[in-house]
Order: sequence, then C-alpha cells, then structure tokens
Amino acid sequence: MVYILGGWQSDFAANWARQGADLADAFSETVGAGLTAVDLEPRDIETGHVGNFVGDLFAGQGLLGGFFGLVHPDFDGLPTSRHEAACASGSVAILAATAELEAGRYDLACVVGLEQMRNVSGQQAAQNLGAAAWTGHEFQDATFLWPRAFSDLADEYERRYGLDSAHLMRIAQINFENAKRNPNAQTRQWAFGEDSFTLDDEANPVVEGRTRKQDCGQVTDGAAVVFLASDRKAAEYAARRGIPLESLAQIKGWGHRSAPISYDAKVRASSDQPYVFPQVRRAIEDARRRAGVTALDQIDVVETHDCFTITEYMAIDHLGLTAPGEAWKAVESGMIEIGGALPVNPSGGLIGLGHPVGATGVRMALDACKQVTGQAGDYQVDGARTCQTLNIGGSTTTTVSLVVGTEAA
Repeated sequence: MVYILGGWQSDFAANWARQGADLADAFSETVGAGLTAVDLEPRDIETGHVGNFVGDLFAGQGLLGGFFGLVHPDFDGLPTSRHEAACASGSVAILAATAELEAGRYDLACVVGLEQMRNVSGQQAAQNLGAAAWTGHEFQDATFLWPRAFSDLADEYERRYGLDSAHLMRIAQINFENAKRNPNAQTRQWAFGEDSFTLDDEANPVVEGRTRKQDCGQVTDGAAVVFLASDRKAAEYAARRGIPLESLAQIKGWGHRSAPISYDAKVRASSDQPYVFPQVRRAIEDARRRAGVTALDQIDVVETHDCFTITEYMAIDHLGLTAPGEAWKAVESGMIEIGGALPVNPSGGLIGLGHPVGATGVRMALDACKQVTGQAGDYQVDGARTCQTLNIGGSTTTTVSLVVGTEAA
C-alpha cells in the first residue's frame, strides 16, 4: 500500500509572470512549502517525479526534474523524472512514483505537478494546448481547439441521449459556488450576473460551437505537491508524529487506460456501446476493483475532470452516478452538491478552482487526501472517508482514476 502523507497547493489565482516569477520559482516554493506542511526534510526524499504537459511551449523549459537540485543542496543527486500525458500528466507522475515504492526501490517520493499558462495570449495558449489533439488531423477549422472538441462531445450526447444546456450551466454554477469556499481557487472572488449562466450571448458568450464562456475550465498558473510513502516509511512517519497510522490517507486503488488520440476514432468505436468513452469507464472500474469498492455508496466524494461542463456531465454517468446519458438526474436532484448524496468537485474543480494542466492530477490527489483526513476546511464533505478521482488527458486519450481513503474507511 502507498500512503499520501500530505502536500501543498499554490494559489491558483496567481499570475506568475506578473509577479516576476518563473517555473523554477514556483517549483521551489511548492516543494519547500510542501516539506514544511508535512514536516519532512529534503534529505528524507528518495525519488522525485514531475507532472507537466507543455512547459517547453509556454515557458521554453524542459527537463523539469532538474529543478529539484535548485530547491536545496540535499536534492543534488536525487533520481528524478518528468511525465507527460496532457491534462493527466500529474496523475501519471503519481503512478510512476507509486510503482517505484511498490517495487521497493525507494520508500519516500515527492511528486510535483505544475504548469504556467497565463504568460501568453489566449490564442497562443489554445495553440499550445492543442498539442494534446492529433496535430494536423483534427479540429483544423477551430479557432479554439478544445472548446470545439468538447462542443462536439456535447453534440454527441445530444444525438445519443438528448441534452439540455441548463444542466451544463448548473454544473458550472455548482463548481463556481464551491470555489468560493476554497482559499486557493482562481475564481473565489469572481462575481456573476443574473444572466451569466444562461444562453445570453453578452453575459455568456459563445467560445466555439456550443461551448460558452461559463462552460470552460480556467487557464491557470499553478502547482501542487504530494509526498508518497511505503508502508514502512509511513509507519515510521506516523510514529514520529505521534499519530495513528490508520489516520493517514492511502492510495487504495488505481486505474489507467489509454485510447486512440483521435476523438473521432473513440466516438466511432463506442457507437454501439452504452458509454461514450469505454476506456474512461474501465479506468474507473479498475480503480474500484483494486480498492475493493463494490458499490457506489462506498464512495463519499469525487474530484473529477471538468475542463468543460460537458466533461463533468460525461464523468457523472461514467462514474455510475446515473445510467449512461442520464447525468441530468444527478444535477437536478442535488446529488452532486456539497451536502448531496455524492458531492462532486467540492474544491471547485477545473472550472472553479482552476486548471494548471500538469498540476491537476496532483492537486486532485491532494484534495482527495484532505477530504478523507478531514483537512479540507470550508469545502470539507462531512464524514468523507473515501474519495475517487478522475483525471483525463486530451479527448480522454489518457485516463487515470485513483481511490483514496484511510484504513478506517
């Protein structure tokens, strides 16, 4: 079993370029603050992993594992690596670290996810992020590629099951409302008018296709870190801190699936199946099977990918909150709200909290850890003991799901 000792997240409202900071500054701040938060020393860390999608394009910087050596002299010589899987980069970095711990190579890993995205124009950011699509082969007529791709997904739901835009707007509202509880959320101080969540073209303009402004996750600078420990190291850590081992969060299960990079290939392949993205469903089921979760009521809270409202709409039915195509029932019933039967994205998600692409999977794992250990503050879900994450890269080309809980769960 791999334990999450804790971690730290940056303020997703920050604009690093305006503050005179770069990726190295953010990396150093995040690791340093994380070590302090978890009461570890640099010399305790045995391996380092970084999740990052396009630091090369946004900041002209690759080889991000080398930043560990800038944080503290004790990191000189630390084995490190960088992992890329578009929006799932952070989760893939976590999987790589857990594999090392489970193999017995190391006992304590530091996993950092970070992305700088607000230092270029919106159009340039869209072009950079388009690298996660099949370059030169799809969405060539789109000004903003990903809003167009997920507009097509909304169209697909419309064709298969019917779709009411009011349900998508309610998802956005819920996530923005949740974000106001989160002191690190990019949108925590945003204000909205009475028409902000309608089809009003001035208050909620179209970005691409049927995707509107409030449907979209945020372009964000941000970083997060988690510290992962083997059974032995977690027991030592708990004893040193004078806390019960069973109070620490564990990664109880994981699922990792990939599909063809082409959006059209995915949708065509699933045309006669109940789920639009079967590999997303399989990753979810793999994580639950490995965690010993056999029923939905064993999950207390979900942190899911909502790069667009339709992404969360898709996640709701793929997670089994409803039958395929019936996610609207979970929206209308209040099931996904804080206080509902299964709260989704109490952090605010990518829409409310923010979406620094390479950091998102690490941030999700950190929020899962906070929820199951009762440390989520104003967005804590009462009694949460088990959290499932769902993190996707591209048009669900890479999907990672984790089940995080405590021994008491």
